[in-house]
Amino acid sequence: MNSVLLFSIIIVYFSVLLGIAFYTSRHSDNESFFIGNRSSKWWLVAFGMIGTSLSGMTFISVPGTVGKLGFDYFQVVIGYFLGYFAVAFILLPLYYKLNLTSIYTYLESRLGNTSYKTGALFFILSRTLGATLRLYLVIKVLEKFVLADLGISFEVTAVVILGLILLYTYRGGVKTIVWTDTLQTTFMLLALITCVGYIVHSLNFDMAGAWQAMVDKGFTKLVESDSLKANFFLKQFLGGAFITIAMTGLDQEMMQKNISVSNYKDSRKNMLTLSFLQMVVVFIFLSLGGLLYLYGMSKGGSFQHVMVDGKDTFQFLLDGKNIIGDDLFPVLAFKYMPPFISIIFIIGLISALFPSADGALTALTSSYCIDIMGLRKQTGLTEQEQKRKRLIVHNTFAVIFLACVFIFRAVDNGSLIQLLLVVAGYTYGPLLALFAFGIFTKLSVRNELVPIVCIAAPVACYILKQNDKVWLGGYSIGTELLIINAALTFILLLFVSRKGGPLNAIK
Repeated sequence: MNSVLLFSIIIVYFSVLLGIAFYTSRHSDNESFFIGNRSSKWWLVAFGMIGTSLSGMTFISVPGTVGKLGFDYFQVVIGYFLGYFAVAFILLPLYYKLNLTSIYTYLESRLGNTSYKTGALFFILSRTLGATLRLYLVIKVLEKFVLADLGISFEVTAVVILGLILLYTYRGGVKTIVWTDTLQTTFMLLALITCVGYIVHSLNFDMAGAWQAMVDKGFTKLVESDSLKANFFLKQFLGGAFITIAMTGLDQEMMQKNISVSNYKDSRKNMLTLSFLQMVVVFIFLSLGGLLYLYGMSKGGSFQHVMVDGKDTFQFLLDGKNIIGDDLFPVLAFKYMPPFISIIFIIGLISALFPSADGALTALTSSYCIDIMGLRKQTGLTEQEQKRKRLIVHNTFAVIFLACVFIFRAVDNGSLIQLLLVVAGYTYGPLLALFAFGIFTKLSVRNELVPIVCIAAPVACYILKQNDKVWLGGYSIGTELLIINAALTFILLLFVSRKGGPLNAIK
């Protein structure tokens, strides 16, 4: 595929985004940046959030997992569905009742300033790692399959992409990304459906025949019944539910878009609609994964167990190269499919990238400005002075994103979707515990001890995770790591709690 043509398509795509950003950010102010003036349409937010919640990680990594794990990931997604209901009926009413701009200000009212700052900092850590992990994956693919042929390095690619994201988010913030996310979700879904349709047609299947072929190869295996394994169904289901509560309901990026809707009733519609749409879309992505392996097999690919560094490794070899995991989709799209599919893939990939990167950059800027700097409380500042400080924070986070992308390049293990879930388990656990403690107890806490508790629990969980099979009789911890981490944090908070106090007024 002509790399110049693909590069030109990327430039045109960015030009469209910048045009939308310019149009939607007219007359924008700080209120537009932070919460879109609370005027977003719920159906627009729901559709755009598909792209935000899935990202380039889903576009590349989820199909790649099917060859080794089947539809294992869908066990987690079923849990997501339950988690969205908890967000819709427990957290959203709270946020609207308190008229929050940053959701972490709840912790200040309920538990105190140190708890508030601790919760906000854990969000900043969590979202920075998650967003840059997703960003790295897409930059890697663009550099490897498109820009390397033009002599453009990974480093230059990363700098340029982050610069372009800055260009279309620095003015409008949430007001802009609600619209850009909608556009990008549309392109991502069109790319997904087009690729599925092409493979089914090229293999001379109808949809029923394609499904049966995947069943015959074992690609559609869903339920793991061995309770000792990390992917046991109940673990995955419960882990998925709590991951959604933490990574959506307690995440400023996701909630920033939800509370930009004018009222709770419409915001709840958005959340419930998203819960259904995400299940459908992920199921199609998993089906695409099975189809990609079938397509690869039609081109001579085969599954083999190969000894690598003394370990028996499961691989999918095509022309002597292992492409199982994150390499599957891009390798087939660029080297074994016609040029129009390569174009569709690039459009889908960058469409999956930016809803997660632009939203994260905006949310992190908002959280740091509001929660850490207290920008909204600095009443002596003019609108322009607030904007200047906000832009400094916005640009600083872009630099942090760049540094994290380079770090992930150094530790890439070839399948990043599992790494993302592990990272979430460690970083979102304390945040989940803080909110649960505030909502479900009437106790206050000794604030000076909260940061120690919120650091000690993840460290203890890391030690446990490293020794789980030995200490727990062969039991392997999976996505329930988040639940264990949150539970341990909650128990430690009970030890540093006390009855009564003025902070219970929020209840």
